[in-house]
Amino acid sequence: MRIFLAAIAVLTTVAGCQAGAAVKDGTQLRFRPVLSALPSGPAAGPPGGRQSTDPGTREAAARALLCAPDAPDDLDGHDDPALPLASCDHTRGTRYVLGPGFLSGAEVASVEAGVDSRTGSVVTFSFTEAGTKTWAEWTGHNIGKPVAVLLKSRVLDAPVIYTGITDGMAQIRVKFTRAETRQLVREITGS
Repeated sequence: MRIFLAAIAVLTTVAGCQAGAAVKDGTQLRFRPVLSALPSGPAAGPPGGRQSTDPGTREAAARALLCAPDAPDDLDGHDDPALPLASCDHTRGTRYVLGPGFLSGAEVASVEAGVDSRTGSVVTFSFTEAGTKTWAEWTGHNIGKPVAVLLKSRVLDAPVIYTGITDGMAQIRVKFTRAETRQLVREITGS
């Protein structure tokens, strides 16, 4: 099933959330630093080299990505988290060059769909003890920088970190229906 999202780039901490569903396959959900974002537009250049360690090759691969909502992804979750990655947000068409993953679904204790009275639908991540420590360290050292949240090699959202997040929870605010939000959580958790 394809994921069609319209998300706004805001990431905040959440207080008082109930436990959600556990992530069954931790390899499908990843958190990666955003090294650069390229504007949407037509694919330009030959595909390939999405995980190259050469920055020029990676950027060329990002420019060659077809980022339409129904475009297939040749990696489809089989990217190497230890290597950089060229990927895109298939809803907005934004192309990204991302650093190696620093968190995976294995460090997420639960994921929950919800509603924020101010902003609408949200997806809340609750981290394990190890994930909480990694997330707090990463966000504390990367204030003002974006982080990409990916599912099966596709960027769900790339919000900017505004503060160190130390409570073991994070939330992406999304603009779609409650049913679509619940379906996204089912895809993330594998349930």
